[in-house]
Amino acid sequence: MASALIPASQQNPTRRQVIRSLAAGSILMPGVLSGLLSDEARGSVSGLNPLAPRAPHFPGRAKRVIFLYMSGGVSHMDSFDPKPRLKTDHGKGSGEGGRGRPYLRTFWDAKPGGKCGTEVSELFANIRQCVDDMCVIRSMRGDHNDHFQATLGIHTGSVTFARPSLGSWVSYGLGTENSNLPSFVVLAPDLPYAGSQVWSSDFLPGCHQGMRVLAGSEPVPNLARRSPSQPVQQLELTLLDRINRKHQQRFPTNGDLAARIKSYETAFGMQMEMPDVLDLSKETDATLALYGLERGSTKGFAWQCLVARRMAERGVRFIELIDTGSNNNWDSHADMAAHGPLARNVDKPIAGLLRDLKSRGMLDETLVVWTTEFGRTPTIDGRNGRSHYNPAFSSWLAGGGVKGGITYGKTDDYGAKIVENPVHVHDFHATILHLLGFDHTKLTFRHAGRDFRLTDVAGEVVKDILA
Repeated sequence: MASALIPASQQNPTRRQVIRSLAAGSILMPGVLSGLLSDEARGSVSGLNPLAPRAPHFPGRAKRVIFLYMSGGVSHMDSFDPKPRLKTDHGKGSGEGGRGRPYLRTFWDAKPGGKCGTEVSELFANIRQCVDDMCVIRSMRGDHNDHFQATLGIHTGSVTFARPSLGSWVSYGLGTENSNLPSFVVLAPDLPYAGSQVWSSDFLPGCHQGMRVLAGSEPVPNLARRSPSQPVQQLELTLLDRINRKHQQRFPTNGDLAARIKSYETAFGMQMEMPDVLDLSKETDATLALYGLERGSTKGFAWQCLVARRMAERGVRFIELIDTGSNNNWDSHADMAAHGPLARNVDKPIAGLLRDLKSRGMLDETLVVWTTEFGRTPTIDGRNGRSHYNPAFSSWLAGGGVKGGITYGKTDDYGAKIVENPVHVHDFHATILHLLGFDHTKLTFRHAGRDFRLTDVAGEVVKDILA
C-alpha cells in the first residue's frame, strides 16, 4: 500500500540517488546534529548505546529535572529573602561606622504565601501562592562575582575550567526514557553568559550535550525530512547504518563512533516525535490560561514552561529553561525597576507549571529547580540599582522528594551575610543528584587520567530539606 503512494521514479531509487540524498542531508540534518554533537563526540563505550536507561545508585525520588535559570543575578532581598530593614535604613552608610556604600531600600513589599506563610515579594506574587510545595534556600553562595564565571559555576560546578553541565551529568547517569528525543534539552531564546558551554557535555560522551530549542517557526533547525518519502528515507538509513556498523567493527575502541551513530539515530527519532511535542494546538484553553499563554503564541517564558511539561511527560530527563540571554537580563545596576518586566515574563508561567505538574501527578517525580548565578548587593550601585553579589543569594526547589513549605538557611537583616546553614553551589548540586538517586562522590567519569565529578572534591547533601 505504501509503495502505491510513491511515484514510480522513487520506488526503486538508484545507487546514485541514494548517495545524493544522503549527502544532501536527510539524516545528516546539520542543524540538529550541531546541537547533539560537540566538535568531538567524546568518550562513549564502543558498541553500546550511551543513552540506554541506567539505574542510579539508589532509588531516587525524582526521575527528571526542570531547571529554571534566571540570567543576570536576581536580587534576593527583592524576591525570596525580603529585608524590611533595608527600608528603615535606606540611605544610611553600610559597614563599620557607616562609611560604606549606602543601603538601598527594597522595591516590592513582601507577603506570606500558602499555609506555611513563607514570605515572598510582590515581584513573584503568583509563585508565592505555590510556596507550600517549595523549599526556599536563602543561604546560597558561589565562588565568583562575574557573570561568565558564576554562570559556569551554577551550571558546571567550576568557575575556572570547562566542565560538563549539570544536565549532561544527569543524562550520563540516567540515560533516556525516550530514544526519540534528546535526554537533555535547553529552551533558551538567547545565548546566556558563557554561551553554549552552559549546556556542554565537555569530556562526557557527546550525546549528553544539551539540545537547544528555540521558540518560533523553526524551533529545531532542519527538522523536516529532506527525503521524498519516509520509505525512501528508511532505505537510506538502513544503508547508512550498515556502513556505520561496518566501519565501527574496524575501530572497536573508538568511542566517538558510538556517540556519533547514536546522535544520528536520535536525530531521526526527533523528526517523528519533536513536532508533536511542540504542537500545543490540542492543549485546552484552561491549560493555556494557567500558563498565561495566548493560543498560537510561541513567545515568552509561558511557551517555554508549557513545552517543558510536554517534554517531561515524554521522558526527557533534564529540561533547562533560560529566560533571557547575556543582555537585557536581571543585571539591574542602574535601576532595580528593571526587575519588574522580567518577573512578569516568568512569574505566572512558573506558577502555572508547578500547578500543572501537580494536577497531573507529575510533581512528586519531577524536581523543579529555580536559580540564578548570584544575588545583588544590599547597597546602592549606579543611580538606583544593585551590583553583583555572590556571598549570598536565594534559590528554590519543588517536588521530586523535597520538603515543601519550608525555608532553609538565613541571612542577616540586610541580606549581606549568611548567618545560618550556608549552601555552597557544590552542596546544591550534590542535593539535586541525591534526589535523582546518586551519590555525587560516585557519579564520576575518567578523563585525562583522573576521575572527575560534578562537585569536584567538595559538596554535602542538604539532608534537612529532603522529604
